[in-house]
Amino acid sequence: MKSRQKNPRTAVRLLTATALVAATCGAAVLPQANGAPAVKPAASTTLTVPAAAGAEAALPGYHIQSSAKVSDDSSVSKPDFSTSGWYPVSARSTVFAGLLENGKYPDPFYSTNLKSANPADFTVPWWYRTQLTVDSTAQRTYLDFSGVLSRADVWVNGTKIADSKQVVGSYTRHDLDITSVVKPGANAVALKIYPNDPNRDLTMGWIDWAQTPPDKNMGIVRDVLVRRSGPVALRGAHVNTKLASDLKHADLTTEVDVRNDSDAPVTTTVSGTVAGVAISKDVTLAAKEKKNVSFPVVGLDNPNVWWPAGMGGQHRYDLKLTANVGGSASDDASEKFGVREVKAPIRGEGRQYSINGKDLLILGGGYSPDLFMRWDAAQARTRLNYVLNMGMNTVRLEGHIEGDDFFDMADEMGVLTMPGWECCDKWEGESNDGGEGGQKWTPEDYVTAKLSMTGEAERLRNHPSVISFHIGSDFAPTARQEKDYLDAVNAADFNVPIIPAAKTKSTPILGKSGMKMNGPYEWIPPNYWYDKAHKNAGGAWGFNSETSAGVNIPTLDTLKRMLSSSELESLWKNPKAVQYHRSQSEQFSTIEAFATALNNRYGKSSSLEEWVKKSQLAQYENVRAEYESHARNYTDSSNPATGLIYWMLNSPWTSLHWQLFDRYMDQSGAYFGVKKANEPLHIQYSYDNNSVVVINKTQSAASGLKATTKVYNLDGTEKYTKTATVAPAANGGKAVALTIPSISGLSATYLVKLTLTDSSGKEVSRNVYWLSSGSKKDETDWSTTDWWGSKIKSYADLSALSKLASTTVSTTASSTTSGDKTITTVTLKNTGSGKIPAFYLDAKVVSGGVPVLPVEWTDNAVSLWPGETVTLTATYKTADLKGGTPSVRVTGQNTGTQTVPGK
Repeated sequence: MKSRQKNPRTAVRLLTATALVAATCGAAVLPQANGAPAVKPAASTTLTVPAAAGAEAALPGYHIQSSAKVSDDSSVSKPDFSTSGWYPVSARSTVFAGLLENGKYPDPFYSTNLKSANPADFTVPWWYRTQLTVDSTAQRTYLDFSGVLSRADVWVNGTKIADSKQVVGSYTRHDLDITSVVKPGANAVALKIYPNDPNRDLTMGWIDWAQTPPDKNMGIVRDVLVRRSGPVALRGAHVNTKLASDLKHADLTTEVDVRNDSDAPVTTTVSGTVAGVAISKDVTLAAKEKKNVSFPVVGLDNPNVWWPAGMGGQHRYDLKLTANVGGSASDDASEKFGVREVKAPIRGEGRQYSINGKDLLILGGGYSPDLFMRWDAAQARTRLNYVLNMGMNTVRLEGHIEGDDFFDMADEMGVLTMPGWECCDKWEGESNDGGEGGQKWTPEDYVTAKLSMTGEAERLRNHPSVISFHIGSDFAPTARQEKDYLDAVNAADFNVPIIPAAKTKSTPILGKSGMKMNGPYEWIPPNYWYDKAHKNAGGAWGFNSETSAGVNIPTLDTLKRMLSSSELESLWKNPKAVQYHRSQSEQFSTIEAFATALNNRYGKSSSLEEWVKKSQLAQYENVRAEYESHARNYTDSSNPATGLIYWMLNSPWTSLHWQLFDRYMDQSGAYFGVKKANEPLHIQYSYDNNSVVVINKTQSAASGLKATTKVYNLDGTEKYTKTATVAPAANGGKAVALTIPSISGLSATYLVKLTLTDSSGKEVSRNVYWLSSGSKKDETDWSTTDWWGSKIKSYADLSALSKLASTTVSTTASSTTSGDKTITTVTLKNTGSGKIPAFYLDAKVVSGGVPVLPVEWTDNAVSLWPGETVTLTATYKTADLKGGTPSVRVTGQNTGTQTVPGK
């Protein structure tokens, strides 16, 4: 979260950069810090511009250099200019990312290597230069882009066609007509990109999420497209959908901007299909005239409606248009769109989202791209796959709004998205209370902000995964800003709920936000989440737009990849030490709150390995309770919990906080705690009242389920057992199975095992809790509650877990390959002869001793009583074995570690 200290484009016959440059460019594969290969651009970044009307292609890459080494601006964009000594970089690259591609700095994700760059190198503009080969100038030529951080001069063939007063703001869209300056044969394009400053510019920054890159992400983070057309260009094609309440009919209204860029009047026929239905319209335009053209409504009976994953299919329809002039195609446009309806009225104190008339509990996390804004499609897909694997349905993008590729993925996969502006910098400089960064706005900023809203609204409107847009985060916009934003939204037909803030704020037009941002962002105990009495806190009521228990220690495998030996020692021995991999904010610079709780609750550790194992337990129980509390309270009649966004889903770099999985895609206890909490049919314990509740997140009512509760001392003695039949309703319905009574003779730390079986006796949910009896309880000091969290009065006693008697586990594993995937099946059995459970068994697929990542598990972090067996499966890319064979490593809190072949 935040420290209080302080383009849209129409996709028309897109030709990939790979295809365009493959004939002339070789590529060297370099190791990347995250373990994935990075392709270093070849020395040539020349694009052969397609001649066909309506064609477009992304510039495949650039050569970059500091402006301090260039004496004549106009010469850079001349075709004969030499880039000897310049750095070849990818099509979407910040300056620092490009220098990393060229091996200029050591791994920035390790230790304090990020400090090795000199920030002074990035206080001057940097040049981005590329070349075009144009075989014909019969068609008009355009540069179409957004995603420049944060200002640029644009030059073509020695002519400046736009300056930094025009190209300003990372979200503004620019459609530059360069027809008059291109020529047959060799051409050059150069962008002089000025230093980025999130406190000065309407751009992107890192606030307190991580250390800020030395270049502050100056550069180009979205594709720059070269587009061709005849006299008439088509822009902004989209479909407005109106869905009947019974979902049996939809009205489709197609609109497109038709623009005559020639110096003479023209009549064009714009025709095509929407959802397979023919549409056509004749349009007459004066010279240089643009018209917004709306086609007659197309009625669609029994539409194939778009749903989030788990609620239905993710069908998208096609829109295809062509503008013909004099019998020849002048331009074309195509888009995919979904038929769906989103609403988000306020229920209680929180937004209640509904899709196609069905209410749903929003369960998500705050999404982050790479720290250096590098686009990696495989990594983005993995993040969204992990969202679904954890049983979540949504990601929130506070700033750092990704490009079209990301939203296409979300559409395809059924992951809901909540983009919006970010806090704590220039975006809120006019409305914050002075406690955050961000300069006051100038007249230019109001223009830039409205253009930014126009650009994102037009770009996102056809993506059915987009369910709202936040025009404020920690603060709501001023009345003037709100009106500008809403004018842009309405003009763009961006028909989703617009949220004034992620905090409990209001604006004159939109009214209440229906969101809360009460924290915490630091450690609090699991029972905290069940609180509904304190209106300044982050318990399970309303819509929690961002919240978590702060520190999230990665796995030992990851820690050893990201920290030096001295840093590892300091991590577990010196909790007051400033941790470079936590945050640049003083508020979140140490792990003291987390470590204090860990030592008090689980006991002091004697090694790094023990400390990390205990950290995984603490993270699992805490994050599980966070999601379980919201699911339980979702159907409350009084002030229900309507949404939860975990802060955060993932970190932009190798981090010690705010992440459910780490930079290398490894999964900590928090990940599996979320996954357990979000099971479709789930049995759970309530920390506030000892009730055992069954939650049904499926689309059908459940009946004949048996919920069994067993309570054990740590010596394995069973102290309580009871079974109840439950029948929870669909779509988040809950049923209380029982309330665990007071039980005498409990050990200081005890275990609760919950199982849920269906009518055939098959186990459908299993859940184990470790709790503290007697007088030692987690108790929050509510009088100290602030935005970051609360102080703790007392802690539960879970220290006896480290003295749990040992037991034995047998592990068998086998693997099969299908296509490019391998599935490893792991069977675990507690073979102990006594009564002791095998506690918190964590399985990893390894190759050559290194975890195979990314990986999706059906379940993990499980506990087994003597004689019990569980089968887990892991799915991953065969290529990630890196030529090796899979093994399975299983570590338990009281079983030691074993590694078995996984062939």
